[in-house]
Amino acid sequence: MKAVIFDLDGTLVDSMWVWEEIDKEFLRNLNIDPSVFNNEELGGMSFTETALYFKNKFNLTHSVDEIKITWNKMGATIYTEKVEIKPFVREFLKFLKQHNIKMGIASSNSRELVELILDRFEIIDYFDCIKVSCEVERGKPFPFIYMETAKELGVLPEECLVFEDIPDGVMAGKNAGMTVWAIRDRQSEKLVKELKTIADKWILDYDEARQIIIKEILC
Repeated sequence: MKAVIFDLDGTLVDSMWVWEEIDKEFLRNLNIDPSVFNNEELGGMSFTETALYFKNKFNLTHSVDEIKITWNKMGATIYTEKVEIKPFVREFLKFLKQHNIKMGIASSNSRELVELILDRFEIIDYFDCIKVSCEVERGKPFPFIYMETAKELGVLPEECLVFEDIPDGVMAGKNAGMTVWAIRDRQSEKLVKELKTIADKWILDYDEARQIIIKEILC
């Protein structure tokens, strides 16, 4: 293992709940009943793909860029005031750094919000590379974001360990030829059985991940 690549939302920070709130508020502001929309339909779509999906599904006159700007403004407030970092993240990043393991971010979120939350928790300097799905051909479960992140880190896919929290993300890493560990997130509790089936491991938190790496990889 030469590199570890992290998804962001639901993986490093407890933020998957944010987008259900934003989506519903966004629709209410347009006088659209939010009950007609199921957030789970979005899977691992990129920020741009999601905006295009909303535009087409609800016949919006807004451009894709206008939708993204609105979401970034709405998200910035919540990410600044309410989103929390997940347990043992800082300790785990420090542990990887001490063992000279490269680190990258591969997120479906916007770059603006990714950098905002990493700056807020003062962990952005741990990462050698930050990629978002809008910068590649297709979002998750397609492998492109993980392949590009590995390329930028200067490692082979088979040398990467990925952390994800939803099935589309896990499959993106697997489709890229990487080892993928699914981490517990309260928003994906009902997906645990599926995650345990498709991921190489399912873990509770980053303290457990650290212990496994010490015993199975660094020994």
